[in-house]
Amino acid sequence: MQTTVNFELQAIDDQLSKRPIALDPGGYYIIYLDREAGLICAKHYTNIINEQGLAADPETGEVIACGGKKVERSVEKLYTARTAKELCVEVIEKPQPCPLTMLDHAAYLGREFTRAEYALVNGTEYIQD
Repeated sequence: MQTTVNFELQAIDDQLSKRPIALDPGGYYIIYLDREAGLICAKHYTNIINEQGLAADPETGEVIACGGKKVERSVEKLYTARTAKELCVEVIEKPQPCPLTMLDHAAYLGREFTRAEYALVNGTEYIQD
């Protein structure tokens, strides 16, 4: 049962999801669930940030679009874990040097890993924000 407080909290999150963000030159992650294996998965892709502030393929310089034309890219590394905390350790703490270069990106990944864990445990749909 949704309460007024729940709707207010969702409205805050929805509004914050619309804010502009700076892209991490260390790359980006595609997060998904492997329900059969009981895992949260995160594919790491490298990128560069071009003069316009857009993520681009480091090999071709081609802009990486969020929607529209799909460009096949090679995964730099696939991380998998059973919990959000375990995945944070694998992605952020273990690699030396850490592929993340921005603290806000690390905070975002922590939130997304937690949402993915919740969906995995509760059998609900997970869509990366």
